[in-house]
Amino acid sequence: MKQLVKLERYFLIGHIFAMVFGLAGLLLVVPHPEVIAGLGSFGQKTFAWSMSGGGVLNILLGAAAVAIYAYRTLGLQQWLTFMVPAVLLSLGSELLGTSTGFPFGEYGYLSGLGYKVAGLVPFTIPLSWFYMGFVCYLLARAGIDASMKTTNWVWLRSILGVALGAILLTSWDFALDPAMSQTASPFWHFGDIGSFFGTPYRNFAGWLATGGLFMSVAAFCWKKTPITLSRQQLGFPLLVYISNIAFSAVMTVFGVGLWIPIGLTLIFGVVPAVVLWWMGSSVPTPITVDSSETTELTTLQAKPVPMASVGALPK
Repeated sequence: MKQLVKLERYFLIGHIFAMVFGLAGLLLVVPHPEVIAGLGSFGQKTFAWSMSGGGVLNILLGAAAVAIYAYRTLGLQQWLTFMVPAVLLSLGSELLGTSTGFPFGEYGYLSGLGYKVAGLVPFTIPLSWFYMGFVCYLLARAGIDASMKTTNWVWLRSILGVALGAILLTSWDFALDPAMSQTASPFWHFGDIGSFFGTPYRNFAGWLATGGLFMSVAAFCWKKTPITLSRQQLGFPLLVYISNIAFSAVMTVFGVGLWIPIGLTLIFGVVPAVVLWWMGSSVPTPITVDSSETTELTTLQAKPVPMASVGALPK
């Protein structure tokens, strides 16, 4: 298990580093062709590779980190019963959207996110739905389960968890869509310029519906399984959520010059996520004891305790 923890941390660090590296390239290098020209042949090839494969690597690292975390903290069944529906249903929704315009509106993917399934949807997109959808749903469920642990209304906890999880996920898109569709090197485009800073409002309805759909499947599969995690354990999904929002926010502000979408993301995404993390992280962080400490503790427990010292023992 320790090896999985290390691997999870390496993937998470790589995921965050890839986003920072991507920001530097998209904001500092791409808008200034003279910088690219001064990199030399090797530098230009390296930059070209980073632009074509950086987004793919970023998503793969994020998905790997979340997959390990899900398996390690919740178990194989909960991990797979979220990931498989999330990947398949989001892929189906994206294929439907890019070919018919429903439910997101008219849009299409450009280059930079890897091989396209059926020539329409990059294979990395369903993975991003999975890892961001998972952290949103886990934060929502943990907060709801902790605040309603005394009630037997399991169905109500499930409904609220799905609703809040879908809202957190959609709030990410407030900042994501302007960043990814209007920068100097966009990753997708909309067929019609929408009313929400270039994004059609129906796009957000599609996000709510898609996220709510695969989260509902997970809620059904998880059934009565309560989400009880420590503050340290819930710190991982919160960090993944906020770091991805930070990436989109920086791109939207400095790459597009928009502030209002960031404000909405903070109000409907970041603030509720932090509150849910605080509500859900009610379990003390478990204290791990190494073998030498265990041996010493066992030896001390085996020794008789003088009656005079009983009053000094902690209650």
